[in-house]
Amino acid sequence: MSTKSNKVIGEPMNRVDGKLKVTGAATYSAEYKLANIAYAVLVSSTITKGTIKNIDTKAAENAPGVIAVISHVNSIKVPGYQEQHGEPGQPKPAGRPLRVFYDNKVYFNGQPIAVVVAGTFERARYAASLVKVQYDKETPQTAFEENMNKAIVPEQAKQNPKAAVADYTRGTPDGYASAPVKIETEYFQPTEFHNPMELQSIIAHWETDDRLTLYDKVQGTQPTQQNFAREWQIPVENIKVISTFVGGAFGNGLRNWPHETAAIIAAKMVNRPVKLMLTREQMFYMVGYRPRTWQKINMGATQDGKLVGITHSVVGQTSSYEQFTEGTLQQTRTLYECPNISTRYRLLPLHVSTPTPMRGPGEATGAWALECAIDEMAHALNIDPIEFRLRNYPEKDPDNGKPWSSNYIRDCYKMGAEAIGWKNRKQQPGMLRDGDWQIGYGMAIGMFGANRQAAKVRGKLYGDGTVLMQCAVTDIGPGTGTAMTQIAADNMSLPVEKVTFQWGNSDFPEMGNQGGSSTVNSVGPAVVAACNSIKQKLLEMAGRNKQEFANAKMEEVMFEEGKLFPKDKSTSIAYEDILKGGGARDIDVIEGARPGSERQQYAMYAFSMHFAEVHVHAVTGQTKVAKVVACADAGRIINKKTAGNQMIGGVSGGIGMALEEEAVIDDRFGRYITKDLADYHVAVHADVPKVEVLFVDKPDLLVDPIGSKGLGEIAIIGVAPAIANAIFNATGKRIRELPITPDKLI
Repeated sequence: MSTKSNKVIGEPMNRVDGKLKVTGAATYSAEYKLANIAYAVLVSSTITKGTIKNIDTKAAENAPGVIAVISHVNSIKVPGYQEQHGEPGQPKPAGRPLRVFYDNKVYFNGQPIAVVVAGTFERARYAASLVKVQYDKETPQTAFEENMNKAIVPEQAKQNPKAAVADYTRGTPDGYASAPVKIETEYFQPTEFHNPMELQSIIAHWETDDRLTLYDKVQGTQPTQQNFAREWQIPVENIKVISTFVGGAFGNGLRNWPHETAAIIAAKMVNRPVKLMLTREQMFYMVGYRPRTWQKINMGATQDGKLVGITHSVVGQTSSYEQFTEGTLQQTRTLYECPNISTRYRLLPLHVSTPTPMRGPGEATGAWALECAIDEMAHALNIDPIEFRLRNYPEKDPDNGKPWSSNYIRDCYKMGAEAIGWKNRKQQPGMLRDGDWQIGYGMAIGMFGANRQAAKVRGKLYGDGTVLMQCAVTDIGPGTGTAMTQIAADNMSLPVEKVTFQWGNSDFPEMGNQGGSSTVNSVGPAVVAACNSIKQKLLEMAGRNKQEFANAKMEEVMFEEGKLFPKDKSTSIAYEDILKGGGARDIDVIEGARPGSERQQYAMYAFSMHFAEVHVHAVTGQTKVAKVVACADAGRIINKKTAGNQMIGGVSGGIGMALEEEAVIDDRFGRYITKDLADYHVAVHADVPKVEVLFVDKPDLLVDPIGSKGLGEIAIIGVAPAIANAIFNATGKRIRELPITPDKLI
């Protein structure tokens, strides 16, 4: 069998949902219209640690339009709380998620402690302001540096010595110490918040006593379905989750949060649909963040630039009730050829809410320290940072000895250096100026696992020659629907106008969360499998009605431009005519694809190279990122436009990480004071320069049959250290605490 490509894969096709979004026709989770809907507003704790002594809801209950005020005092009990998380006093070793309205305990400032339900949002909001709470306060601990000596070994590491967060040694422990050239550096990164445009929102509707429909902002419809089936002890098939359009999600939709359960409780108790949307301030307390992290790197090398050893130690923040860990140390173990590696990961429980994955989870944090330290060592050795990295390029994965499924880092070095004008860079910092502006160049590498999940897709070929594909996957913004449309059109040899891809519904075939840069690698092969199944059925149907195809095998025919041909092209028949001749209205298949044994044989990663040119004002310390070149080794690129959007978005987030983003907490009260977009700064248009995106665009068919490796995470991993390294090259000042604000450069 051969299928003539329509040359749609790789093309910069416009987004299939673009018009819906820009015209306001796309329906987001809070925009669904349900009859008799009620509105819910959460009441948040004003203390950081302690217990609720008394909660006075009388004024709120008597306010106009109020239907119910729900707290731990009167809430129905979630059936799965005890079974899922254990009895009080007997938590799972790594803790348990917050159980909303379960008891009177307060674990963090801003914790949801009650919900007011009313006939309108305005009335619910007003009534929520009338709820009065008395507390028995306890002394909280939220100061990171002051409590670092209380950091603990994660329970996951205690239970499994081979866990990613367990202490790790390759070669000699702390082998850096024997090197002739050594550096010792510490790096700080503040808490950072996701801040997508769309606030977290949910509409909960109990259709019957045991049948629940949710319109929810999530990154996985079926994981959400499964989670709430466990919580409410009802069959999975009795829960339906709709999440068709998502207005940005960088990881905070990868798990379910207390506000969702609060809405479900409220809908159950008032016996009508309930809508709940968080405020922007509540987004800073209730739905996770990138945790504050301290890192220390000891690095040793020979005078000729060969790494001898790296010791990388990490302390990351978590909540007092749940342990959150992330892959901060994987790059250190894998990215460079180094005989002696030691890594140590510790958690610092504080009276804050639980962190969650944030774009480039762990790896973006780890790269900040590692790639700055590599730059520092290159400077100490007086070696160009690219040349230093090339001298320590690993021909196979140093962590496990497996060959790379593909690794085009060298191509990225060459392409990116040429595009940024690396030849203009001076090895000695502070040598380039334009008036009062100091000019510098920096670069850094990002890497992330080329992950893949099991997935299924439903494919239907209709009598008019159009194709419908369905999958439960969400599309949080990268253009998943567009990419899958292109893959289906290419494999069915149809114009894209004849293909529709539907997503975001848990009733559709299997897919997990959209996260970990795994969506194209997972859903794409399932789309191909569905297309191949449809074509097989077309051939069988054609063979029963057209002699030229009788008993023909797939390898003996061709699919081109919506028609079936024998290899000699002596005849052809359109898909529509095959269906008509077979007396069928459509062909309907469900096919799946899953990772193969190759994952045990090869090391599979996507890589990025970020280059930055920065200008720093010598007097004021103002920093402008003048240009960024982002080069990705992400396997086969399905859509150069949406893939480019991904890279530009990652660079924008990386600029914010490097120069602006910082959550400030008032440790006297344990409350964040940067709780809106006026005080918590993110990169805006004026901060983001021209971003030149380059792709190696070489397929990796060991990762998946599509050849894609994923690029959502590598788009941001390495951006912050590239900018920090460029600032050092411009000024000679090495800043090791993010964000790099003007006061640190004066």
